[in-house]
Amino acid sequence: MVDVGIHPILRPCKVVARVQGGQEGFGIRMKILRPGIDITRFFREVKEARNRVLFLDYDGTLSPFRVERQLAVPYPGIRELLRAIIAEGRSRLVIISGRSIKDLVPLLGINRRLEIWGSHGRERLFEDGTYRVASMDSSQETALMAAEELAKKAGLGGRIEKKTGCLAFHVRGLDEKEATDLVRYIEDLWHPIADQAGLGLQAFDGGIELKAGRFHKGMAVDIVLKEAGSGTVASYMGDDYTDEDAFRAIKGRGLGVLVREEFRPTDADLWIVPPGELKVFLGFWRRALQG
Repeated sequence: MVDVGIHPILRPCKVVARVQGGQEGFGIRMKILRPGIDITRFFREVKEARNRVLFLDYDGTLSPFRVERQLAVPYPGIRELLRAIIAEGRSRLVIISGRSIKDLVPLLGINRRLEIWGSHGRERLFEDGTYRVASMDSSQETALMAAEELAKKAGLGGRIEKKTGCLAFHVRGLDEKEATDLVRYIEDLWHPIADQAGLGLQAFDGGIELKAGRFHKGMAVDIVLKEAGSGTVASYMGDDYTDEDAFRAIKGRGLGVLVREEFRPTDADLWIVPPGELKVFLGFWRRALQG
């Protein structure tokens, strides 16, 4: 089983913003997780930067988790904020998700072209509509099909999400013990295939994935930041264990933001709770673009 750590005692966090309001009447408390982070200074840098990149995960970040994955649309008001940020035209907005791009685009529902990385970075959709996907070794493709067949024979095919170069096994909606037992069962089932074909097994919040190649969200962040060049101010917002690669990739080059109702161990610099604090952060970004 992939070790995701034991929840530690939450270390002291500095409250950096307090806002009361909105339809939900929520109180906003953005919490700094690393000494030396100054949010006021960060948004000043966003305002004054030569280049700006806003990286966003999807499930659990822009959208609440749903057992019915095809119904996981963004939180109310998020689409409007993203459209406004894109319309400002002064920052690069990049979605990086574990989902396949073909499944993600309809859920986003944004009728503007934006950059999307799918399947943990294996797929890339550029703003101009150009689509690229990394090729996969035929033996690994065969191994993924064999893994899918094993899950189906075990009566678990309905919990499989088939993506480009990846199989995800979902246990969301089950009680904790049943979910843990099923993940362990699938891991034991897939482990020999993974070893033989050189595939990777990675836990995520709500299941486990079998992946071909060493693609992860941090690779996508690194590529985009290199393309953006010097003078770039960036932020990555995500919730899952799969976002930790991105938090590490952006460290020293931008702000990592954990977007999650409950705290967990993370390499992020800031912790915010969706949807209220997510809206506030995106609102701060937009206002920084407006000067």
